[in-house]
Amino acid sequence: MPIRLLRPFGLAALLATVALPVPAQDAGPGDLAGAYLAARAADKAGDYTAVVEFGTRALEDDPDNTGLLEGLVMAHLGLGEIEAAIPPARHLSEIDGGNQIAGLVLLADAIRAEDWGAVDAFLEGGVTVGGLMDEMVRAWSAVGAGQMNEAIERFDALIEDGPAGQPALLQKALALALVGDYEGAAEILGGSEMVMRLNRGGVLAYIQVLSQLERNPDAAALLEEAYPETDDPELITLHDELVAGKPIPFTAVTSPRESIAQLFFEVGDSLRGETDPGLVLLYARIAGYLDPTQVGATLVAAQVLDEMGNHELAAQAYASVPESDPTWPQAQLGRAGALDAMGRIGDAIAVLTSAAKAHPDFAVLQAAIGDALRGEQRYAEATPYYDAAVALYDADRAAQWRVYFARGITFERQDMWDKAEADFRKALELSPDQPSVLNYLGYSYVEKRENFDEALDMIKRAVAARPYDGYIRDSLGWAYYRLGRYQEAVEEMERAVELLPLEPVLNDHLGDTFWAVGRTREARFQWRRALSFVDGDTDLDELNPDRIRQKLEVGLDAVLAAEGGEGLAQ
Repeated sequence: MPIRLLRPFGLAALLATVALPVPAQDAGPGDLAGAYLAARAADKAGDYTAVVEFGTRALEDDPDNTGLLEGLVMAHLGLGEIEAAIPPARHLSEIDGGNQIAGLVLLADAIRAEDWGAVDAFLEGGVTVGGLMDEMVRAWSAVGAGQMNEAIERFDALIEDGPAGQPALLQKALALALVGDYEGAAEILGGSEMVMRLNRGGVLAYIQVLSQLERNPDAAALLEEAYPETDDPELITLHDELVAGKPIPFTAVTSPRESIAQLFFEVGDSLRGETDPGLVLLYARIAGYLDPTQVGATLVAAQVLDEMGNHELAAQAYASVPESDPTWPQAQLGRAGALDAMGRIGDAIAVLTSAAKAHPDFAVLQAAIGDALRGEQRYAEATPYYDAAVALYDADRAAQWRVYFARGITFERQDMWDKAEADFRKALELSPDQPSVLNYLGYSYVEKRENFDEALDMIKRAVAARPYDGYIRDSLGWAYYRLGRYQEAVEEMERAVELLPLEPVLNDHLGDTFWAVGRTREARFQWRRALSFVDGDTDLDELNPDRIRQKLEVGLDAVLAAEGGEGLAQ
């Protein structure tokens, strides 16, 4: 699988001239059939299937409508149907020769066909992949056309340019290796600045180059230096083969088309969060079209679809990652998340369970099943999966705090406080300043009337880390309330409700603190508000509507007296 070969050298700078349009929304004629309006509504909703259906029908009445054509092209791209996008893109280009979306699709078609003359013609005609990336495509096109001298000249021109220098240097090394010039590739990859910037894919490419030069000992030493204590089976096997003197073939790049696919992937990945997600999806889909083995592009497409709320297509994209690929477990996590977002939690758990059976040594999958069950309040079922994840840990790492914290919550909800407290303490041992853990443990101590001083310190630290988190502000206010520091409690609870005005638990707590300082009318107002916000998502372990009704009827003092607990401090 082609993967990113280099840590970013500021790829965004290479894309500064990207100016692709967001799909147009041309107004149709007043008497246009309902299909036009349906297509536009589907386009706004991101329903690509419906856009294709209604857009195709609407074009029968208005075949030269550029907005419909552009939307149809984008919809086919969103669905991953690049072949189907080519005819409307060609027609759109005939009507609007400067349309960049149509141009990119037709450019991709030429690259896929390895028609390098057409590729150059499209670029010369104004089609752009993005900024200086166009020159990299031209250079690879020259490699594909057998014009290596021209390719080197183009790479060198980019290398001399500040923003493009290091990425172009790597591309030149890969191009040299592709045509068998391993000495030239090794000279570039072995440069002190370059070798320090290579990531896993780049290191593997360099190792392959060294092996082709019969320098297996150097390749093994590079692997040992880059991954000194790896437990990755692929890297362990590679090291054994290098030590045994086995020649390692050069597979980092197998064709110019594959290299250009990598560039499209790089562009899309680099633009995430910086531009319209539909354009990021366009680049990712084209990358996958040019190189169907480009799993990174599939994952980017899936992630963007998820972000756009198109969870069904996202789940399909995640599911298309082959089980043989190293990223398959990651894809299953994404697929389960997309299914969960659609309300299909049973299917999500089934996906995760199947993945965990296939990869029983992946702690993250075990923890993900626990998270899914915990989200459904199936705490007793969730705990064993967290146990399985913890059992797979061979050493303590800071990132493990999440699993101990999550398992602690399941223990706490099952009234196993000693185990819960131990897990919360372990989470803080691994990551001492995690506000979520500090808040949860501190709040639990407050509710249990234990360790008030430590609890207050924990919650204050959590507030300092997340001053605009209403739940954490609520915890601090509630700690002050339990300590009898009612005026301070009111101040914090008012801040909490300002941050989360529709949260019933916080409104209930504010009502209690108002009552404690004698603001009884305001207390009853807050309790009524709390009742009005109760819905199916309210945690009834945290809030008892019947108890609020009792407070409204007889007041907080009477309720506390009837419960036999501590009254309000005088």
